[in-house]
Amino acid sequence: MQHGKYRFIVGFLALPLGLYALFVVWPFIQSIYYSFTDWTGLSPEFKMVGFDNYSRMLDDDIFWKSLQHSLLFALLLPVVTISLALFFAFMINVGGRKRKNGPVITGVRGSSFYKIVYFFPQVLSIAIVALLFAFAYNPDSGAINSVLRGIGLGDVQPLWLGDPDLALWAVMAVLVWSTVGFFVVLFSAGMASIPAEMYEAALLDGANRFTTFFRITLPLLWDTVQSGWVYMGILALGAESFAVVQIMTTGPGGPDYSTTVMVLYVYQKAFRDGQAAYATTIGVALLVVTLAFAAVVMRLGRRERLEY
Repeated sequence: MQHGKYRFIVGFLALPLGLYALFVVWPFIQSIYYSFTDWTGLSPEFKMVGFDNYSRMLDDDIFWKSLQHSLLFALLLPVVTISLALFFAFMINVGGRKRKNGPVITGVRGSSFYKIVYFFPQVLSIAIVALLFAFAYNPDSGAINSVLRGIGLGDVQPLWLGDPDLALWAVMAVLVWSTVGFFVVLFSAGMASIPAEMYEAALLDGANRFTTFFRITLPLLWDTVQSGWVYMGILALGAESFAVVQIMTTGPGGPDYSTTVMVLYVYQKAFRDGQAAYATTIGVALLVVTLAFAAVVMRLGRRERLEY
């Protein structure tokens, strides 16, 4: 059985690893190379400029604003989204009260309906979600301010996306709404695999729902939570945040760069300003931030694996 084992493994891995290197690793290497040039993105001619782009980036106030906003996204969005998803998934699968002639461990009434409701945003593309909320945030005819007027809060009419102090939080709320359903389904699948006998034994010993969540559900679901945390952080730093900010905000990235994130700034410098080399420099910084985020989460979340 051992004869030719390694040739067999290499034969299966060679093609996928080659494709990964060609379409993932090689573009990263190219980006790092172009960050040391003055390439405009259009001209085939360019020259090496050393660390000039990096020096420019460190003196760029807009870059630091975008970095601050991206870090805020990476830190807050996973916390809020994962916490809400864990709560909803727990209530749907475990948090219900025992019903007559029913199982001891069950979800709240209508849990199947709630799963559909929570997952519904995943059916819509992020572009559609951003457009819908852009209309909802309209200060004059939007649904949110109309509801405020309808309940007698006509004096409270925020500008939402037009207010530099509110715009970023409004965008973050949209990202939470659009992604929490995915993690509800993910965590529900993980909770469904936990033996019901564990919950029943804990309840017989007098544990309440709060205790069972922190003593049974969360420890046994920790690997899934950690993976979801990394995935949500990458979404917050990457395509999801770009799409929402690009579509919803004025500028985009406004007002006064209050919603500019790093991935949007890369796009603007490359395709709006024709500064591809500088854009790749910011992209390299975004790569470092993303890798650092993933490494920190994996390191801080490391714990002994529990099996059942």
